[in-house]
Amino acid sequence: MNEEEKAIIEEKLIECYKLKGITFDDESLYKEENKIKKFKESQDMPILEDLYNILENDEKTKIFKIKLIPFVKGSLKFLNNYTNVKIDNKLIIADIYELGEENIKYGMYIFTELFWDKIKNNREIKKAIYLDEIWRLIGVTSNKYVASFIYKIFKTIRKYGGSAVAITQDVSDLFSLEGGIYGKSILNNSSIKTFFSLEEENIKILQEYSNLSEKEKIEIKTLKRGECLMFVGEEHILTKIEASEYEQKIVQNN
Repeated sequence: MNEEEKAIIEEKLIECYKLKGITFDDESLYKEENKIKKFKESQDMPILEDLYNILENDEKTKIFKIKLIPFVKGSLKFLNNYTNVKIDNKLIIADIYELGEENIKYGMYIFTELFWDKIKNNREIKKAIYLDEIWRLIGVTSNKYVASFIYKIFKTIRKYGGSAVAITQDVSDLFSLEGGIYGKSILNNSSIKTFFSLEEENIKILQEYSNLSEKEKIEIKTLKRGECLMFVGEEHILTKIEASEYEQKIVQNN
């Protein structure tokens, strides 16, 4: 979208929330029940179909209405609903793989944004976000807007008392979008980097974005299960990871 289109969509979003009695006044986010003020629930908020109906009434926005059809009436219409996600637990896991290959990017972006809002709520509470298969967000199957959002998390999360962990099985995927600028930025903003055994191709790619020595290139190729090469600041440390007695019990019981 260009700047004019973004402005039009913002105008329609404001209208969409206004129909639900929600404005820029924070008080409009609350309702009164039995003389007690409560934050409005999911059912008090607009859903995609509300926006879809508004877009239909304006010639300038009908093209955006068409783009919303899969999400409102088509295969992705499950997104046109009130959320049942509870984000008050200490551990929240977003398992989105059943969305299917084509739709995972939508799920990852929605939940990442949801968790990011949660992270920013209170700087005093320590928290962490783990992004498994991060290549889906910053790799060639993503786009620069999503990748920029993920980069912002890694760049600023420490300010909110948090930490971010990126996980991927294939290093090359991190550098497959926009010449690898997002993967490189995440590497540069990570205070600890952990590399398990890598194939030759991935070692060559990693060498382009980090200062691997010739000795480390050989070591990282021959690492056994549970062994890794850790970059902690300027230090490069060969490490063997062993499960604690408590961790072993968890694994064995499952």
